[in-house]
Amino acid sequence: MAGDRDELLARVALTRVLEPGDEHGGRWLRRHGAEGVIRRLAGGPGDWGELDGVGAGRLAGYRERAARADPERDLADIAGLGGRFVWAGAPEWPGQLDDLGDARPVGLWLRGRPDLRVWALRSVALVGARACTPYGTHMAQTLAAGLAERGWVVVSGAAYGIDGAAHRGALAVGGATAAVLACGVDTHYPPGHAGLLGRIAGAGLLIGELPPGSHPTRSRFVLRNRVIAALTRGTVVVEAAHRSGSLVTARRAQRLGRLTMGVPGPATSGLSAGVHELLRGEAALVTDADEIVELVGGMGELAPERRGPVLPRDLLHEETARVLEALPAGRPAGAREVALAAGTGTDEVIGRLYELHSLGFVERQGDGWRLTGHPDGQATRTGGARRGDR
Repeated sequence: MAGDRDELLARVALTRVLEPGDEHGGRWLRRHGAEGVIRRLAGGPGDWGELDGVGAGRLAGYRERAARADPERDLADIAGLGGRFVWAGAPEWPGQLDDLGDARPVGLWLRGRPDLRVWALRSVALVGARACTPYGTHMAQTLAAGLAERGWVVVSGAAYGIDGAAHRGALAVGGATAAVLACGVDTHYPPGHAGLLGRIAGAGLLIGELPPGSHPTRSRFVLRNRVIAALTRGTVVVEAAHRSGSLVTARRAQRLGRLTMGVPGPATSGLSAGVHELLRGEAALVTDADEIVELVGGMGELAPERRGPVLPRDLLHEETARVLEALPAGRPAGAREVALAAGTGTDEVIGRLYELHSLGFVERQGDGWRLTGHPDGQATRTGGARRGDR
């Protein structure tokens, strides 16, 4: 339809005009539509007044960018890469991005075959420090692989460090991963991740707000994080110092009502200080993929119960365990002495001692009873731990 084509061309042109997250432009889009904004930018001074909120110099910059935009060429370039452009209202558009309000992307450039809307419904962001530690790399790869094996899409920003480890972890198990870029989806940035970006484009999705050929800037990295936060069900920060950009993603996720999680690190590590700050607030502590899925998944997707090994002594009746604790270490004791120590009757103690004897915890020695070399019972007495201490 002609109307859809006109809307497409106007949206594509605006990705050349507006910077990601430009709320003035987002407000104009809401009021006038994409075609209306382009028409006003191309019109005379009478039209410019409806594009309020910015100064004359900035508006002149918008107009110059709009005059230079060539949406047909941009669409041909992305088609040549096997990519596409989607925008709000299109079948592939993830509705959760609308939570960004006027900071919502004008549209998204995509490379990769999977459907973005479907993938975003079951996705988790894994982000963290660029200059990460071996521990952080291990945790990011392990978490990503675990999530991918459970059918979740791992979303990150393709940067060095934690981002790259997360993408590699998902790809290593044949899982799904998507990279949200601060540049054009045809631009290999960082250059050292050219191979990784190619793998993601082939098996997953490359996502960007900027048109083909665009290069990243410092502000674009920060603004890219809002898309990662809004697109996913939750954000996990693996390692982050106090001023890490990944904390921006986590806090934006919190403001959007998304789940925020953190992986703890050594208390002495500056690269975990930002994560620990999050954990002191509203972020949830997670250590493996099961715990992440329990928080972001559906009802019944629970992490397995965490507990130590069940020892034979743990299975004893409470009264039997009390009699066992009453036996002195290193010497035999009579039933009456044990009864006094256990605070119960002698007949009761004798019955419990025979039960313990059948289980190998105690042995008869003359008229008394003593602890055997049973590993569980012996460890209990020599370690001084009582049943209620564990």
